[in-house]
Amino acid sequence: MTEQRWQRMSEWPLMVTALAFLGAYAWTVVGRPVGASAGIAEFVMWSTWALFAADFVVRLFLADQPARWLLRHLHELAMVVLPMFRPLRLLRLLTLLGVMQRSAGTAVRGQVVAYAAGSTILLLIISSLAMLDAERGAPEASIETYPEALWWSAVTVTTVGYGDFSPATSTGRLIAVALMIAGMALLGVITATLASWLVERVAEQDELNQAATRSQVSDLAAEIAALRKELNRSELR
Repeated sequence: MTEQRWQRMSEWPLMVTALAFLGAYAWTVVGRPVGASAGIAEFVMWSTWALFAADFVVRLFLADQPARWLLRHLHELAMVVLPMFRPLRLLRLLTLLGVMQRSAGTAVRGQVVAYAAGSTILLLIISSLAMLDAERGAPEASIETYPEALWWSAVTVTTVGYGDFSPATSTGRLIAVALMIAGMALLGVITATLASWLVERVAEQDELNQAATRSQVSDLAAEIAALRKELNRSELR
């Protein structure tokens, strides 16, 4: 079996696994279950870790050049090592939908916008959960509820930063740095996509104007030719 075939086979199961992890993680952070419920949530999170780790090891083993493959897939290693990154696997769903849309003739620009929107929503959910998990109960922490964490994520990912809520722990600050970098990258993608759309619209309008001008020049040349013929006939008479 090749690494590509294994990836195709494991694509959807791993996305379901990522969704299960996100649900269990959100339940643990927001719901704060106890007893059997906490045990179930912990079991789900450890099970998803085992599946992600197994997939990573299998793909590394099947790769033609394992060292090169590892360097090109460090983000997947991060999903195994850092739990908060595992739900990012759901972004592959947008990529797969993009492939299906291309076959139906959908513009690539629309896929970029969908990918950016999906990335933003996932980042808001994941970062707010991770921030609440890191900050709640810490000394001098200002983020104690999920709405506060979600508000902090929204103002941070947009690089607004009102300052009404801020991380007090080292883990929270690392999350903030990662979210700010991701927010700037997403804003860059959206700005570039909008600029590309505007340039294309201007080019289309310019082409329409040029086509109209060429048509008018052609009609005028035909009229001049017809007048010349009439003048020549008049002179012959």
